[in-house]
Amino acid sequence: MTVARLVATVAAPLDPASADAPQVLHWPGRRLLIQRGDTELVALDLDVATAGGRLVEARFPAPWPRRFGSVTVSPEGAAAVFVGVHAVRCVEATGATRWEVRHGCWEGEQPHMHTSFAEYADDKDHRYADNGSAAFSADGKLVWAHVRGPLRDDREAENDQELWLVIDATNGRVLGRANTMTVASSSEHTPHPDPTQIGLSVGEGEEGSPVLWGRWDGQRLTIEQIDIERILLAVSPSGRHLLTVPLEQGSLSLHRVDDGAVLREVDAQGTVTAHPGNTGGDRIYWDYEAAFVDEDTVVAGTSECDAEYGTARHWLVDVQGMTLRGEISYPFPVSGPPRSAGDGTWYTVSEDQTSLHLWRPADDD
Repeated sequence: MTVARLVATVAAPLDPASADAPQVLHWPGRRLLIQRGDTELVALDLDVATAGGRLVEARFPAPWPRRFGSVTVSPEGAAAVFVGVHAVRCVEATGATRWEVRHGCWEGEQPHMHTSFAEYADDKDHRYADNGSAAFSADGKLVWAHVRGPLRDDREAENDQELWLVIDATNGRVLGRANTMTVASSSEHTPHPDPTQIGLSVGEGEEGSPVLWGRWDGQRLTIEQIDIERILLAVSPSGRHLLTVPLEQGSLSLHRVDDGAVLREVDAQGTVTAHPGNTGGDRIYWDYEAAFVDEDTVVAGTSECDAEYGTARHWLVDVQGMTLRGEISYPFPVSGPPRSAGDGTWYTVSEDQTSLHLWRPADDD
C-alpha cells in the first residue's frame, strides 16, 4: 500500500452554494487554483498558497453565469477566457475585454449569430445548450478553442461544422482552424507541455466520444482522431504518452502521442479488489479522472463505483507494465477521483467543496 502525504489544504475562495468546485490548472513550472462563480472567476497561485506565502488573488468579472459555459485562465494569471454559448471572450482582471471571437450559437439545430448574452439570457432553452471549451498553450501565447461555426466574419455559413481554433492570446486573431467533424454536447481540452500540441475530448451524448489530437505548425492546424469512444484523462510530464479510458470505463490505456497507438492497458475488473461493501459482485470500473505523478506512475480512482459502498479508493499504477502497485492510503477519507496537479502531485476536493487537498507519495520525500 502506498501512503499519500498531504502537501497542503487550500480553502476554496468562493461559496460552493453559488460556485463550481475549485480546480487546478497546470503547465510546466506553473500551477493555478481557479474557481468559477456566477458573477466572477477567482484564480490564485497554488505554489504560493502551498508555500505559506502571501496569497494574491486575481478576480475576473464573468460576462455570463457559469451554467452558460466553461472557463480557463492564462498561465501567468493575467487573463481569463470564458467560453460561452455564442462567443469566446478574453477578460482581464480589471474587467476589460481583451478580445472576443463570436461564433454560431450552440443552442438549436441551426446556429444563430448573437451579438450579446442579453439576447438569450432569459431563454430557458439556452440554459441547457451544448457547449465547447478552450485552453491556453503551455507558453500562454495561444488559445485553443472548440466552437460551433460559423465565425462572425465568415462569408459562407458553416452551419453543420464545429471548429477547432488556434487563437492569438494577445489580440484574439484566429491563426488557424479546422473542422472537428463532431456533433458535441460538450468538450474538454487536455494541455500538452509542447505549446504546439493539445488534446480534445468531445462528448457526443449517445453518438460517441471522440478523442482528437491537434498540432499547429505555425501555418496549419492538423487533427488526428485517436479513438471514437474514449475520454482523454492526462498527458505525461514528458509529453510522450497520454492516458485514456473508454466510455464504459473498463480499462486504462496508455497511448503513444506520436501516433495515438495503444501501448498497454490495465482492466479494473479482475485487477482492482472489490470494495469491502461490495458483496454482490457489482462491476468495478475506473473513474473519468486520473493523474500522472511522474513519467512511470499514474494515480487512478474507482471512486464512482465505490460511492454506494463507502469511502472512495485510489490506486497507484505502474505504466511500464500497466500493473497495480496497490491502494493509496490517505491520512483521512477523501472524496471523488484523483485529479492532476502537476509537479508530481495530484489533488482531491472535499465533499462539501470548501477545500482542495494537494497530495504526493510519501516515499518521494
